[in-house]
Amino acid sequence: MRYTLNILLFAGTFMVCGSAGAQVLNKIDSIKLKKVHFTDNKFINNIFQEAVNSAKVSPDLNENGNVNGKSEAPFMKYQGKIIRKINVHPLNFDYSFTDTVHRDHSLPTRIGKRLHETTRKFIIRDNLFIHENEELNAFKVADNERYLRSLDYIQDARIFVRPVKHYKDSVDIDIYTKDVFSIAGGASSQVLNHINGDLYETNLGGMAQRLEFTGLYDYNRKPELGYGGLYRKDNVMHSFIDATVAYSTMNLNSFTHEEETAQYFTLSKLLISPYSRVAGGLNISQNQSYNLYNSPDNLFYRYKYDLFDAWAGYNIGIKQLTANNNTIRDRRFFALRYFNRTFSEVPTQVGKNFDPFFNNTQAVLGQITFFRQDYYRTQYIYGFGTTEDLPYGYNIALTAGWQRQLSLERPYAGTKISQFIATGNGDFIQLYLKAGGYLHNHAIQDGSFLIGATGYSRLIFWNSTKIRQYINVSYTHLYDRVTYAPLTIDNSYGVRGFLSDSVYGTSRLSLQLETEFYLKYKLWGFKFAPFPYSDFSLITPQNKLFSESSLYASVGGGVRARNENLVFHTIELRAYYFPIAPTNMKGFKIILTANVRFRYSSNYISAPDVVQLNLE
Repeated sequence: MRYTLNILLFAGTFMVCGSAGAQVLNKIDSIKLKKVHFTDNKFINNIFQEAVNSAKVSPDLNENGNVNGKSEAPFMKYQGKIIRKINVHPLNFDYSFTDTVHRDHSLPTRIGKRLHETTRKFIIRDNLFIHENEELNAFKVADNERYLRSLDYIQDARIFVRPVKHYKDSVDIDIYTKDVFSIAGGASSQVLNHINGDLYETNLGGMAQRLEFTGLYDYNRKPELGYGGLYRKDNVMHSFIDATVAYSTMNLNSFTHEEETAQYFTLSKLLISPYSRVAGGLNISQNQSYNLYNSPDNLFYRYKYDLFDAWAGYNIGIKQLTANNNTIRDRRFFALRYFNRTFSEVPTQVGKNFDPFFNNTQAVLGQITFFRQDYYRTQYIYGFGTTEDLPYGYNIALTAGWQRQLSLERPYAGTKISQFIATGNGDFIQLYLKAGGYLHNHAIQDGSFLIGATGYSRLIFWNSTKIRQYINVSYTHLYDRVTYAPLTIDNSYGVRGFLSDSVYGTSRLSLQLETEFYLKYKLWGFKFAPFPYSDFSLITPQNKLFSESSLYASVGGGVRARNENLVFHTIELRAYYFPIAPTNMKGFKIILTANVRFRYSSNYISAPDVVQLNLE
């Protein structure tokens, strides 16, 4: 049985004692609580309910807000009116959107407020792409509200539009944001002689800056200590570009699973709205592995490489589409990418053989994406009651280009298609298809094909418990494999918790089922969601018939916990049982982790890339 323990560190939960501590708490108690007002002095007690009222949504959907409403619905009646004034109201993490009068006065929260700086007003304003003295576009306002909610240091955001008395053609806008407590950290250990941890601040000084320190101690490691640091500034100079610089002596390479020294610099600009013009990214890094654990030479993969990866794209025809307050949401986006990974030292185990990672690789890829993507506001998908944004619409990306890997040069073509469906009853479905291949000597090599569907059921109410059903089914096939890695099942397209790398093939059929029960019960600000699950995968070895496939399965359950006021991700305790698995994996496994995704990941476009079959 394998145990992995992750211990979360919440900097605001330490005990204060002595006269100095008493003076600090007395000072906190003496601070007068201020109510939140709009500019017209109208006080809002329940921001969620106000959102429901403004959209005229049926109140039986949920007591906490606009559960299955289109995100643009509250703003449609103000379409085309002039925005006279925009007021920004950042709230600290001790506020509640369901009741802004009452605030959390618990000891951890009071101490945490001394450590946390509320997001500055100008930072919120820098993240706005709606402006005063322009016509209101309901879709653009909804896009901006959703974008504010996507920021790491913001738990929730609401935008309200108010008519202006005596000026029927004008409106004022009030923007409310609620912070998360931005200081967090964690530590993990499998045995006492191997401990690693990190400490980070995602909103340093309330100015959208992330500062992170990581550390490792391992008795079997030489040197025994490893360390790393990262600094990131979001939205540099109101450009919507995020800049990151980092250095680590303990970076774990996701492809090789080797511990390496890495230093890198990145720039990232997402397409934050269909009305945005450009997006792109830059990644420059140097990576090198060292034999820190005294592994035999035939087992240790020694390598050193430099990486340069840059891409940029433009929203075609955006000038015409945004003219005269156009509400057409169909878009065409063209992007170009250059990728160059050069090894100055290649593992002897690889040599001059083809390998999906350890080869010098250059690529130039172009991509045109056709998309229309709008959003529903809902709850209880990954979060525990906070607002979540799920897309509906379509996304079709066509990619073509050229790649050189070692001495093999080949043209490439591929496509990625997604259809997002949001039903009126609150069901959310994604249908997806990925396919691609290289052309060599008039034949297709490394042909890839992946088709699947993901679904979240509508909320089912059982007394005070809310229930959702999750299902994911996919089929993958790899044709004439030359440089691609074989298909595996230790990923999101296979069996969750599966760790063996000895199971691989060229065809894979997988089914994942899970039922979440969101409890009303709360402990120390944490909400809980127990769940049972089951995963099944059929994988066919290379050059074998489908009837010769092997079945692998995992069943079990667990519980997730999250405090929405804190920045660290959802905590998950999951028990696995592998009734059908390799001999070294059969039996039970229990893992406690703290990196579970708690927001639905959805971008309009991404960097041009070949089809990935083992990565989501």
